[in-house]
Amino acid sequence: MTGWSPDMAKAEDRDSGTVALHRIADALERLSPVPAPSADLSSGPAFHWTGKAMQSIENFAPLPLDMLSGIDDQKARLLENSRRLANGFAAHDVMLWGARGMGKSALVKSVVRVLQQDGADLAMVEAGADMLESLPELFAILGKTGPEQKGRPFILFIDDIGFEEDSAAPRLLRSMLEGGAAQRPANVRLYVTSNRRHIVPRQMAEQDDPVNPRDVLDDKLALSDRFGLRMGFHVASQEDYLAMIARYADAYGLSFESEDALLWAQQRGSRSGRTAWQYVVELAGRAGKSLA
Repeated sequence: MTGWSPDMAKAEDRDSGTVALHRIADALERLSPVPAPSADLSSGPAFHWTGKAMQSIENFAPLPLDMLSGIDDQKARLLENSRRLANGFAAHDVMLWGARGMGKSALVKSVVRVLQQDGADLAMVEAGADMLESLPELFAILGKTGPEQKGRPFILFIDDIGFEEDSAAPRLLRSMLEGGAAQRPANVRLYVTSNRRHIVPRQMAEQDDPVNPRDVLDDKLALSDRFGLRMGFHVASQEDYLAMIARYADAYGLSFESEDALLWAQQRGSRSGRTAWQYVVELAGRAGKSLA
C-alpha cells in the first residue's frame, strides 16, 4: 500500500486550485455575458449606440414632417442642411435649443425620415448624453461604413444634452467638434437638442469672478459656438398652439373646441407641440379612436 507523500499533497492542492479557478471563471461569465454583436450599419434607417455596441431601431416611424407646425423656418433650415450631408456636400453640426416640447427632437427624426423616403442613403444614430466619452470610438466606427469605406452619411443625434457645473465633458465635446485630434469624420454631423441656449449652465457668480469674467464667459460659450447652425424654439403663441391641434385633428379626423383646447393647455401650464399632441390623444380617446 502506497503511503502519503508531500508531492501527492501538492498535486491535490493544484487540482483543487484549478477547479476553483474554473468555477470563478464560470461565475464571471454568467455575470458578464458576451455582448450582442453590433448591427450592420450599411443598411437600416436608425440605430442606438449603447456605448459599446450598435443596436438597430425597429419600427423607425417619426411623425410626417408636414404635421409639425409653428416651426416652418426651422424645418426648412434643418432639411436643407441634412440634404447637403446626405448628398456628400459640406454641412453644419446643429444645435436645436429652446422651450420644452416644441418639437426639437421630433423635427430631427422627421427630417431624417423624409430624406430617406426621397431615396437618400442617410441614417440616424441616437446616443445618450452620458455616452460622450465613447464618442471617439463611435466616430471611428461611423467613419468606416459604406462603399469603399468612404462612409455612409450619418446624423449623430444626442437629445436633451446638458452638463453639470465643472464637468469636463464640454471640453471633450468641443475637441471632437473642432480642433482636437479625434475630430468627427466628414460623413458624420452632430445634432443636439438642449433647453439652454449655450448648453453649459451659467451662474450669476460669474459676474463677480475676481480673475476675468470675460474669460469665464468665453469658455462656456465656446461649445455652442462650435455648432455652425443654431436654431431657437420658443413657447408657442395661442394661435400657433391651436394651429398645431387643428393640423393633428384634421389628419386623424377629429373635431375640437378652441375653448377646451386652451383649457387643456392652461391646466398644464404650457402651450407647446407636446401639449397639443397630448390633447389630440385625449380627443382620440374620447372619440373611441386609435392614433396608430
